Amino acid sequence: MVRRVFRTRSMHRLALSWVVALALLLGGPSAARAAGPVVHTTTGAVQGQDTGQGGALFQGIPFAQPPVGPLRWRPPQPITWPGIREATHPSPPCLQRGYGWNDALAARSQEDCLYLDIRTSAMLPRAGLPVMVWIHGGANRAGAADGTVLSSLANPHGTNGGVVLVAIQYRLGTFGFLSLPELTDESPHHASGNYGLMDQMAALAWVRANIGRFGGDPNNITIFGESAGGQDVGQLMLAPQARGLFAKAIGQSGTAGFGVIPRTLAENEALGRQLLDKAGVPDLAHLRVLSGSAILAATDGLKPATIADDSFIWLQAVIDGWILPQAPEALLAQAAPVPLMIGSNARELTLYGGADAVVPTIRQAFGAHAAEALAFYGIKDGILPAPDPRLGDVATQLAADLTFRCPSLHVAAAHAATGNPTWVYHFDRSPAQGVVSHGSDLPFLFDGRPAGAPGDDTPTLQRYWVNFARTGDPNGAGLARWPAFDAGGAYLAFTDAGPEARTGLRGPLCALRPPMP
Repeated sequence: MVRRVFRTRSMHRLALSWVVALALLLGGPSAARAAGPVVHTTTGAVQGQDTGQGGALFQGIPFAQPPVGPLRWRPPQPITWPGIREATHPSPPCLQRGYGWNDALAARSQEDCLYLDIRTSAMLPRAGLPVMVWIHGGANRAGAADGTVLSSLANPHGTNGGVVLVAIQYRLGTFGFLSLPELTDESPHHASGNYGLMDQMAALAWVRANIGRFGGDPNNITIFGESAGGQDVGQLMLAPQARGLFAKAIGQSGTAGFGVIPRTLAENEALGRQLLDKAGVPDLAHLRVLSGSAILAATDGLKPATIADDSFIWLQAVIDGWILPQAPEALLAQAAPVPLMIGSNARELTLYGGADAVVPTIRQAFGAHAAEALAFYGIKDGILPAPDPRLGDVATQLAADLTFRCPSLHVAAAHAATGNPTWVYHFDRSPAQGVVSHGSDLPFLFDGRPAGAPGDDTPTLQRYWVNFARTGDPNGAGLARWPAFDAGGAYLAFTDAGPEARTGLRGPLCALRPPMP
C-alpha cells in the first residue's frame, strides 16, 4: 500500500489587493447604502450594495441552517428567513485552527458558517451572464470565501464582458469530513462523512435556484477551485448527487484523489473513534455537545492509517458509499459530462522528508518501474542531479508529479476518452517573488497580474477562464490558441514569455505509474 509523503504549506494564497480597492469604491461597510438592491430569493429577501453601473455586491447570504448542536455532522438543512436580510458584511469563516497563513481567519471562525457571497455585473433579471462559483482551498481544514467576489475577475467592463462571481463556504476538517459508526447508523443512506461536499452541493442548488435573480444564467454555472478546492471540484464531478448542479468545471492544482489512495468508510469511522478517545467522550451524543475548540484540539492528535503526512488527513477521498459510492478511479468513466479545464503549477509543494525521501519514494511509488523513474529524474547511484531552473530540485519535481501533474493528466485522459471537451494547462509564470509555487496562479487569476510580476499587463488567465465559463472553450480573440487535450497530450503552458501550446507534459514519467486520479 502506497503511503503518501507530502507536507502542505499555505493552501489559500489569494492576493487581497482587490478587497481594499473595492472597499474604497463602495465606501466600506459603514457606508452601505440604505437603499441597496433587494433580491427576493426562494429562501428570503436580501439587500446588498450597489457597486455602480448596474452591478451589485451581496455578502453573507445563508444557504443552509447553521450546522450546530443537533445539526452538527448532519447533511445541510434548508433555511428561510422573514423580512429583508442585510447582506453587506462578510460572514465568519468555517471553524478552523490557525496554521500561520490563516491565523486571521481562524481567529474569527465559527461553526455557523454556511454562507455565500455574490458579485454581479448586471442586476437585470434574465441578463444571462455566465456564473462562476469559487470553492476555496486550504487542505479541507482551513480557508474561507473571504474577499473572492471583490476580485477584478468580476469587473463589469473590460475584456471579459462581465460574469456573476460566487464564493461559497463549507464545513472543514473534522466538522466537514468525520465518520463514526453512530453517524452511519443514523443516516438513511447508511453513510457518514463528506458533509463538506454536501454543503457545497447545497450551495450550488441554492445558486441554481436563485442566480437568475442576480443576472446569472442558472444553466451556465462553472465551478472552479484550487488545491483542496480543486479536489472538491473533482469529487463533485464524480458525485451522483451533484449531477445537474453545474455545467462546466475547472480544477486548479487539485484532483478528486490527489494521487492518494482513498480511505474506506470503515477507515474513516476508525478515525472518528480516535477522535472520541482524544476528546475524552464516550459517544456521538457527547461529541455533539462538546465545544468546537475542544474538538479542534482533539483533531490535532488524529493519525490516519494510510498516509504519513498528517497535513493530508482531510485530502484523502472518503468512499462513504453515498456521496462517493466508489473510489475516484472507478468513477472517472462516469464523471459529469461537462467541459473540463485542469492543470497545475511548475512547482507546488515540498516533498515530505525532503531530499532524503526521494529515492525511497520513487521505489515505493513506481514499483517495478522504479529504475526507469530514477533515470527520468537523472538519479544515478543515489546521487540527485542539480535543480531544474523552472521545476526545482528533484524533491520538488517528484512532489508535483505524484500529487498534481500525473493525477491531473490521468483525469484529463479519462475525461477526454469519454468524449468530453478537456483542456490542460501548466502554469509557469513567475510571481513577484520570482519563484512559482503552490497558489502562484491565484493572483494572476483574481488580480489579472500581480504587481511586480514579469510580463505584459494583459490579464490573460482571466480571459481564458471567463471564455471557458461563457462558452465551454477557453479560446477567444486576441489569445494564443489553446489546443484541446488529445492522445498527443496537448496542453497550454503559461510562461513569462506568454502562453505557448505544447505536447507531452511529463507523459513518459506518468505512464510508468499505475493511474491514480
